[in-house]
Amino acid sequence: MRKFSILFILPTILLAQEKAVTPAVKQAGKYDTNKFSQMYDLLATPNMFRTASGAPGPAYYQQQADYKIDIELDDKNTRLSGSETITYYNNSPDNLEYLWVQLDQNQGAKNSQTPLVKNDKIESVLTLAKFTDEYLKQDLERGFNIEYVKDAKGNPMSYTINQTMMRINLVTPMKPGEKLTFSTKWWYNINNYQKETSNGRSGYEFFEKDGNRLYVIAQFYPRMAVYNDVEGWQNMQFWGGGEFALPFGNFDVNITVPADHVIDATGELMNRSEVFTAEQLKRYELAQKSFDKPVVIVTQAEAEAAEKGFSDKKKTWKFSAKNVRDFGIATSRKFIYDAMAVQMGSRVVMAESVYPKEANPLWGETSTKTVAHTLKSYSSHTFDYPYPKAVSVSAEDQGMEYPMICWNYGRPDENGVTSEQTKNGMMGVIIHEVGHNFFPMIVNSDERQWTWMDEGLNSFMEYMAEQELGTNYPSRRGPAKNIVPYMSGDQKFLEPIMSNSESIIQFGNNAYGKPATGLNILRETIIGRELFDYAFKMYANRWKFKHPTPEDFFRTMEDASAVDLDWFFRGWFYSTDFVDIGINSVKQYFVTETPTVALKETKVRKGRFGFEKGPFIYLVDGDNSELNSSSKKPMELEEVKLLSDYVDQNVAPEEKVNLKNPKFFYEVEFNKPGGMPMPIIVQITYEDGTVDNYKYPAQIWRQNNETTKKVYAVSKAIKQIQIDPKLETADIDVTNNSWPKVEAKSKFD
Repeated sequence: MRKFSILFILPTILLAQEKAVTPAVKQAGKYDTNKFSQMYDLLATPNMFRTASGAPGPAYYQQQADYKIDIELDDKNTRLSGSETITYYNNSPDNLEYLWVQLDQNQGAKNSQTPLVKNDKIESVLTLAKFTDEYLKQDLERGFNIEYVKDAKGNPMSYTINQTMMRINLVTPMKPGEKLTFSTKWWYNINNYQKETSNGRSGYEFFEKDGNRLYVIAQFYPRMAVYNDVEGWQNMQFWGGGEFALPFGNFDVNITVPADHVIDATGELMNRSEVFTAEQLKRYELAQKSFDKPVVIVTQAEAEAAEKGFSDKKKTWKFSAKNVRDFGIATSRKFIYDAMAVQMGSRVVMAESVYPKEANPLWGETSTKTVAHTLKSYSSHTFDYPYPKAVSVSAEDQGMEYPMICWNYGRPDENGVTSEQTKNGMMGVIIHEVGHNFFPMIVNSDERQWTWMDEGLNSFMEYMAEQELGTNYPSRRGPAKNIVPYMSGDQKFLEPIMSNSESIIQFGNNAYGKPATGLNILRETIIGRELFDYAFKMYANRWKFKHPTPEDFFRTMEDASAVDLDWFFRGWFYSTDFVDIGINSVKQYFVTETPTVALKETKVRKGRFGFEKGPFIYLVDGDNSELNSSSKKPMELEEVKLLSDYVDQNVAPEEKVNLKNPKFFYEVEFNKPGGMPMPIIVQITYEDGTVDNYKYPAQIWRQNNETTKKVYAVSKAIKQIQIDPKLETADIDVTNNSWPKVEAKSKFD
């Protein structure tokens, strides 16, 4: 007959055959508040348009809007006028009684509602210029002046303008599958975006020394709103925070400017030979074959000569863009222009930059190379960049994106000297804004509703691209430790990531930093790079040139990785829970053959109905007063006769070779003062200086959201236990992360 030995741990649950004591007062029932509950209560129901896997459904559709636009820039009067013909395709299954057109420029109109909803406060110290602008000058009219809306035959159409939205009233509803063509004509006064911040994404920068302007022009034309299966018409007013929701389409745009201007814009330049000199055309041909460095096409000398001329003549530049959601323009007589080629699969894409002399030497050395790096990095994590070019424009105090073109800040000082901070900031904003070509210009989420879906995902991609530079780039957003000051802040100033764009108080932290950090934690700590990268790339490819929702992202990440992430999305995106995991206690136990008084009375179950009879081995808490000092020593198997005999009689010789040799026994209780579940990452340092690392999945908190215990039976004495030693979970309080407790250094220290 075999002998049985049982190890006891104190404290333990005593299993006595006693009747349960009925509470005096019956507690009320409760709802499911488990942090690991599935998100059926939060996510939209899957349907034929959007499936439960996160992919577009068999009935998915999206509308299309094609534009033929002619605009002219009046540089002397800073005015832009234009006309356009829009062809709108109803690919939905619905009859459309009216169309909604966006007039975002009206956010800067005199009757704009935006200033009325802002909180004002007195600034006690102002410059003379700011006081004059703030209190003495009249507000300027910056809104659209719509001259007409006509149908394809030239007949006037009925329309109604409501702030930043214009409704086209149709006589006959558009049926599914029909297309409708109409035209508009408009003009507006262009703002100095550095002084008039009502439309800070677009306008001109004024150079006092030479009297020139550098224009970055966007939201310059009436744009179709999105109609889809989620919102119907996305006609939420443009208040200035939540950006844009736009359908895809094809653009043919003719831009008339002073003849000495150089333009870059969304799309391919169709009349290059008409607007560049023969020498400049040769330089461009060289750029198309230069894969290692940019070729200067319009030189600084040529730009300096042009900026003195102020030509009265005009020149028209013609651009064509296919399958884009918007259009942006940069124009100035001050522009230097360089470009280089980027191999993208079997295609060659052009990375380009335009910038004034004030941006050199920084921009000539850095901008276009950074564009090329961004295209390569982002493409490796999503899909090959599909457009023919990507342009970086030097525009001070800017950081804004449009298909194939973006404006970016960062210039040297007046002596041409660039600090590391300025250079890193400029490179970071170029990566970020060029990266927006992927999110949301191609993976076309609704910025008006969910800022994080483009800014957060793009900030995460930016972080990876920055780290792939190989220069130890000091990324601001992405590392978990960098979001701790925000997540540990006053809860009344925090909102869930899943908040509408106009409701966010701390825009940068909420819509950029926290989602980027969350994705980085998923990739590095929770899912792992291989599974994460596959799922993220799947999302990008499923939804490129389509309109995804948050549900589509959440579901795809789970569906393509086989990792349950409901607990993470629920906590990180839908709440303001923070991460705080600590070490509550560490107890050392010692092996003995002599039980304590309490252990003598303990019964150990055998199967469902019986109890074990022994003999037993006991693990006793080192703080127990009944444990004599001679028993407080490392376990040696040979010295514990009962256990040694059991092993000799019950363990086969071939198994004995692989037996572990534990000498020290510890029980560690972890607690979770923070509401957000997270894996427990443990680093154990032994007395001899060696280290073991453990990572316990977040599911360890499923059945007890407050505490959990782990036992360590090890061959060496433990010197230190530390949680999250690399700061990868955004734990807001590291003072409870170590045993023995490590006193945090004061600010003085």
